[in-house]
This record gives sequence, C-alpha cells and structure tokens, in this order.
Amino acid sequence: MSTPFDIAKKISFQKQKSYTRFIVRLSIAATSISVAAIIITLSIVNGFQESISEKVYKFWGHIRIGSVSGLPIQNEQGLQLKNATIESVTPFAIQSSVLSYKQDIEGVVVKGIPTLKNTPFLIKGKSFEPLQANDSDKRNSNTIIISDALAAKLNIPLDSSIRLYFMNNGSVQQRKMKVIGWYHSGIEEYDRQFVMTDIKMLQQLNQTENQIDGYSVQLKDNGTIASTTDEIQTELPKNLVATSITDYYPQIFDWINVQTVNRNVIITILLIIAIVNLLTCLFILMLERVNMIGTLTALGASNHFVRSIFLYQASFICWIGIGLGTFIGVGFSLLQKQFGWIQLDETAYFIKTMPIKMYPSQILLVIIGTAVVSYLSFLIPTLWIKKINPAKAIKFD
Repeated sequence: MSTPFDIAKKISFQKQKSYTRFIVRLSIAATSISVAAIIITLSIVNGFQESISEKVYKFWGHIRIGSVSGLPIQNEQGLQLKNATIESVTPFAIQSSVLSYKQDIEGVVVKGIPTLKNTPFLIKGKSFEPLQANDSDKRNSNTIIISDALAAKLNIPLDSSIRLYFMNNGSVQQRKMKVIGWYHSGIEEYDRQFVMTDIKMLQQLNQTENQIDGYSVQLKDNGTIASTTDEIQTELPKNLVATSITDYYPQIFDWINVQTVNRNVIITILLIIAIVNLLTCLFILMLERVNMIGTLTALGASNHFVRSIFLYQASFICWIGIGLGTFIGVGFSLLQKQFGWIQLDETAYFIKTMPIKMYPSQILLVIIGTAVVSYLSFLIPTLWIKKINPAKAIKFD
C-alpha cells in the first residue's frame, strides 16, 4: 500500500480521542444522513406518483375513447384495436342519478361496467355475478356497488335496497337496486360521486341496447400512454377521439408532477448541504495538519504526495458515509414498505399508508453522483496545499 494511504488511515482512525477523529466521524455522519435522505425522498416520491396514478388508471384506464361530439356511441360489434401494448378495451356508460335510502337522498353518478369486468377497489361484499359474454341472465341488472364513504354517510348496510331516480326525456324513472358491495379508491372525488352497476341496466333504462358513453383502454406499460394514444387515434373512425387519462384529469396529474419539482428541490438542498459540510470538514482537517504538511514538504514530499493524503482521508469519509447512508435509506424504505408504520391523511394525499417504490438504477445513481460531487468538492481545499510555506508551517501552532 502507498505511504499516503497509510498516513491517511492512521490520522483518520486513530484510537485515542482527538479533534481529527471527531471531525472525521462528524463528516461521515453528515454524508450518510444526506445520502439516506436522498434515497428516502426518491422512494417516497416514486411511491406517491405510482400509487396515485395506478388508482386513476384502475378506475378509468390509461386512455379514454369517446365521441368527438360528446354524445353516446353505438357498440354493436365492439371496438377492435390492433395495438400490441393494449391489455384490454372495456365499454362503459355514465348517467347522473339521485340515490335514495329511507329518508336520505344523495346525487350520484352511475357508472355502468360490463359484469365480465372485475370491480375495481372492492373492499367488502361481492362483485357482480361472473356471467359469460353470451349469457342472458339478468341477475346483475338490479345490483349496485357503492363506496364505503357513501355507505357511511347514508348509513347503508350491505344487502340493503336503495332506489335510483333518473331523468329521461322529461320524465323520472326509478330502479330498485340491491347493494352487494362497497368499494374504496381513496380518491375522495370518486368515492363521493360514483356508484357502479351493470352497464346493461343503463342501456335498458335508456332503451338503447348497444349505446355506451365510451371505452376504457388499459395498457400493459404506463410509460407508453402518450405514444399509444396517438397510435390508437390513427385506427379510430373520424367520429371517435382517444384522450390519455392524464389529459382528462389534469388536476390530479398536475398535483402528482408537482411532487417531482419538490423532490428535485429537496435533493438539491441536501447536496448543497453535503458539499458545504465536506468542504468545511476537509479545510478544518488540513488546518489542523498544517505542521505535518510543512514537515513533509520540508523533507521533500511533493504537493501531489501531500494532496494524496487528504484525498485518501476524504475518500474514507465519502465511501463510509455513502455506505452507511445507503444502508439506512434502503433499510428504512424496506421497513416502511413491509410494515407501513407511517400513516397519512387520506383526504389530503389520496392514500392511507406512506407508499414506497425503490428503483435500483436510482440508488446506483445516488451513490455514483454523491461520490463524483464529493471528489470534486475535495479537490478545492487540496489546491491550498501548494500555497503553504514549509518554514512558516513548521512554526504554525
């Protein structure tokens, strides 16, 4: 091993208490805290963005197809799309209604979905009967699934009967429905408004057997929404338009994107703090060793030799700090993901438990980025070495 390495190791990890030992440990602690905080910040923001996005995608799909005019469309033969990134295409119908239970009433939006489709966010009760596509069974036509928030507000128990009132062509029509399940999306806007039923019920109500309001398109990969929307549009008839759900509900996705800005600001602040800390600590370590620098220079050591001692010392601080920080950051993220100890206000954040999502590539980037920034920071103080006069340095106290 090189002599600079041995000297750096000896002055950094000496067993007896010293000022150098304290500064080294303080620098390692500061570096590890910065690295851990950056990893945790990335994990939390990734978790938020993925969890909330997935809720919207699960409720509406990644892409929504409707008529250019906004009027209902005919679904006589279904919509055939050839794009390989599409997982499913599901027709849906929507109609405003008034829900009545005992003496209470509430305005709702009835979303009709095929009974072949699994009910999203179902938490209690059962889904619609699993009928075949050519099954004429009408068991689902009088069943409904409501949110747990609506059930709590109107005190509606499972298996109870409610009434829906629709305004059609100037007259009021009612349907008696049985509540077979509760859903909970965590997005208050959806839970407060939407109830779900068999799409055939709405079609019978409007006396239009194949009429729907649009199609919900689920994709295999969230990252292809924009490109797939454009590709689907080229396949559609002129009277239909494909809109990505991010454009359909910009208020939610704009809020999600704000988290990216917050993340970048936090990481920038943490990096600045880490850089200032490392610069300060290395300057202090060098000032404490001015006598040693002068002695080595007087004995014929080159500036490169002396600089190497402090670069090795800085490397100890850097890599031990990065290692501890990575362990703490990844460990905390894994514990939160496993046990979900930290709870949130769901009305504000759309989610109960703080979500965690880690990407190995991001963690590797944090490690490499921190190391590069640290070494660039270390070079600045070491430039001061060549300005030290050996004669004055030996007398320095």
